[in-house]
Amino acid sequence: MTDFTTWQRLAHTQRFDTCAHIAGHAHAALSGETFAVINPATNALLAQVAACDEADVDLAVRAARNAFEHGPWARMAPRERKAVLLRLAELILAHREELALLDSLSMGKPVMDAWNIDVPGAAHVFAWYAESLDKLYDQVAPTGPGTLATITREALGVIAAVVPWNFPLDMAAWKLAPALAAGNSVILKPAEQSPFSALRLVELALQAGIPEGVFNVVTGLGEQAGRALGLHPDVDALAFTGSTQVGKYFMQYAAQSNLKQVWLECGGKSPNLVFADCQDLDLAAEKAAFGIFFNQGEVCSANSRLLVERSIHDEFVERLIAKARDWQPGDPLNPASKMGAIVDATQAARIMEHIADADASGARRVAGGQRVSINGSDNFIQPTLFTDVRADMRLAREEVFGPVLAISAFDHEDQAVQLANDHIYGLAASLWTDDLNRAHRVARRLNAGTVSVNTVDALDVCVPFGGGKQSGFGRDLSLHSFDKYTQLKTTWFQLR
Repeated sequence: MTDFTTWQRLAHTQRFDTCAHIAGHAHAALSGETFAVINPATNALLAQVAACDEADVDLAVRAARNAFEHGPWARMAPRERKAVLLRLAELILAHREELALLDSLSMGKPVMDAWNIDVPGAAHVFAWYAESLDKLYDQVAPTGPGTLATITREALGVIAAVVPWNFPLDMAAWKLAPALAAGNSVILKPAEQSPFSALRLVELALQAGIPEGVFNVVTGLGEQAGRALGLHPDVDALAFTGSTQVGKYFMQYAAQSNLKQVWLECGGKSPNLVFADCQDLDLAAEKAAFGIFFNQGEVCSANSRLLVERSIHDEFVERLIAKARDWQPGDPLNPASKMGAIVDATQAARIMEHIADADASGARRVAGGQRVSINGSDNFIQPTLFTDVRADMRLAREEVFGPVLAISAFDHEDQAVQLANDHIYGLAASLWTDDLNRAHRVARRLNAGTVSVNTVDALDVCVPFGGGKQSGFGRDLSLHSFDKYTQLKTTWFQLR
């Protein structure tokens, strides 16, 4: 583990890649345009990065198509692709400090979260999908005598992956690992706030043995590079994690172009239900704090709505206020910091506007709510708690994407479920109870892709992650992820 001084020294000497990566080579935008990437924890310029547009995206798609149609990757035996992806997983771990630092500097998260969670998590995802490859079997259909029908999975071809800034390396791994494992070629567009770990990852992939053109990275703004990927007629599928509004744009782009498959994992406003029969309220409060303050609350599945049974409401809120004190923001390079900087000034201002609106709407602020200045940057926000939040308030309806928790009381189980489900989102939910019957009963009734019982935001590579309603319908992780990146082919043999 690296100490504060060492992280500061490493940050001072860190190299930043500034070019996109197409067909195995660094690529400056054809227009010559760049965009600035700013360290939100200091407001210092990190680098000017290539701002790719439609012309650059077309080059990347052509390189990916050529690699898929004529290169060796899609025709390798599963065990050969497995070996390459396992080498990539090892290289990610070998560059653990560098990758953690790149994500921390660009989007503000505590570097130790990236070092302890994000980087080993990304390596594990690549290794898990690599190990799955020679354990997947195709099918033979139960047809009649004299016939043989096989059902096989085949790679789709060219995949576009558009990922957000809150978990730059992890979100890339979630989409890249199964797409590459299946034999596709991929074009990754990282968020403009956090392109650096993606650009380092593509270099490591080439070092691991992934052929040129199979994995490309196109940097740029969403309305230019992202839109071009969505509209390109030779992209076979697009996987996206980000806001619901942008997800809707990608659906439109698919309809306007080639009806490409679009797999969306969008916003959330996940409820966390705490019943009075929960025996360990201190653990529930600790997890409730983690569920909203981890990663500065910049988590699509953050437990941002807390619903507490009225008989324990006041006691639970007091416990939660005490837990929130441990989540004060600090320098992201300080290993003691549990919260870092908000990704940029625009997002920080948006969060503060939500806080001001909640104050004006009659919600009761019981903790936090202020910006904090550290190292000359005020992109830090205190952990913030509001009680008396009505279901019609913006704080209860809109995704804040920051360390702000909306707390409401309920009187009985039916009301709790109704409040939880009365929302446009359906990504995740949590509930706390020591009644086994209630746990099963309520979990079945909650509209969420993942329901965590007596914990929050449970996650593992072996189970699918995704939601419903306007949280989208895609699923990352698990073997089900292969459904996004492959197509079924039936081959019918009439025997003589």
